[in-house]
Amino acid sequence: MAECLFCKIVAGEIPAKIVKRSDEALAFRDIDPKAPVHLLVIPTRHIPAVRDARGAEGEQLLGRLLAFTAELAGEHGLDAEGYRIVTNTGRNAGQSVDHLHLHLLGGRKLTWPPG
Repeated sequence: MAECLFCKIVAGEIPAKIVKRSDEALAFRDIDPKAPVHLLVIPTRHIPAVRDARGAEGEQLLGRLLAFTAELAGEHGLDAEGYRIVTNTGRNAGQSVDHLHLHLLGGRKLTWPPG
């Protein structure tokens, strides 16, 4: 989508600290980190939110995004102590960019409930 912030990052129109890329996913550092490791993982094609990734194709993409995120966690040394993967859907949940994204948080003890 032409006006989507994350689509512009995928296209290279807006700079980001990219840490990993595949054909389907892009991972970059959050500009307002809430943990020592705080990465955003997004699909390279525009999908507004989890609720828009239904059906067999959406389920497969979500699975691959989770696997990609788990790989990142290992690459950033988070496997031993643990990490959190979060996605928000809708304004009340805190989704601020209407492009599906996963937050990978780790590197410190995370509390519950989150907010």
